[in-house]
Amino acid sequence: MDLKPHIEKFRRRFIEIEAALSDPATFDNPQRAQEMAREYSRLKELVAGGDAFFKARDQLAENRALLQSELPDSEMAQLARDEVTRLEAEAEKFAQQIQFGLVPPDPTDSRNTIVEIRAGAGGSESALFAADLFRMYCRYAETRSWKVEPLDSNPSDLGGFREIIFEVTGADVYKRLKYESGVHRVQRVPATEAQGRIHTSTATVAVLPEAEEVDVEIKPDEIEINVCRASGKGGQGVNTTDSAVQIIHKPTGMIVRCADQRSQQKNRIQALTVLRTRLLDRKIAEENAKYAAHRKDQVGTGERSEKIRTYNFPQNRITDHRIEVTLYSLSIVIDGDLDPLIGLLMTHDLEQKLAALKL
Repeated sequence: MDLKPHIEKFRRRFIEIEAALSDPATFDNPQRAQEMAREYSRLKELVAGGDAFFKARDQLAENRALLQSELPDSEMAQLARDEVTRLEAEAEKFAQQIQFGLVPPDPTDSRNTIVEIRAGAGGSESALFAADLFRMYCRYAETRSWKVEPLDSNPSDLGGFREIIFEVTGADVYKRLKYESGVHRVQRVPATEAQGRIHTSTATVAVLPEAEEVDVEIKPDEIEINVCRASGKGGQGVNTTDSAVQIIHKPTGMIVRCADQRSQQKNRIQALTVLRTRLLDRKIAEENAKYAAHRKDQVGTGERSEKIRTYNFPQNRITDHRIEVTLYSLSIVIDGDLDPLIGLLMTHDLEQKLAALKL
């Protein structure tokens, strides 16, 4: 594949965006300016990768020529062979970066994200696993300097969660977390198991890009808002005032409840954000259903009923079934080191999209 035309296309667009961002009039439309700034950052990286690719390719040609001119067992020939090996790997890395750049970015990748974790099959053990997943995502967020804010939760008796909903804000949150949507399965000996038998439980994770007001319009007459007193942990400021907010979306029957903030107004704003996000997710799902034949080839955007990952504690094993990858580092992953798995999923996703584009 000849990458030069694509790299030059990136370079021309980069120059255009750079000129536009130097014009003060661009910032009259803040949303458009923000989009252009994200595109500028992406193109800057691609242009730099293209320059590095050309440099590695030229040096590779020089070392191959040197290798042909030297005696096979000479010291210079050995040095040239070592350089050829290094430069081949380097050129391949930059070539892959350029090819991935040909895939149009998902406009929702840079958005903040609503994550919903719910206990599935397995009773109290499932609720404890849901809490483990919540801690895993919180620790992962810390490593990436993201902020996590709980929106609503339904604790279980043993310290787990029947359900927990939270917002994650930061750079490229949805771009990385979207691959977590699906059914997560755990295999381990529960703390309540007296005979040491391994149990299998599940929890579902839904990852939704946060909707903006321009994405979904919610008319006042389409919603019913009720306030009530929050229950559970929280102290005087939460449990003794009518701060919890429940919103019913009449056209769809969706019910959203937020109770984690002391302020009724804050809970109302957050509940509307969650509702708007769920409606956007529904809208996107309806659009994707029109392209079901293509959808099965995509990673991380598929059916939530699908078992995507197994966490086997006795063997310290974690398996992602979508890419058929098994790692024996469960203790590290569950402590928040998700990048190795997410990186593999992102690469697989891009390769599938490149194949669909026939590149």
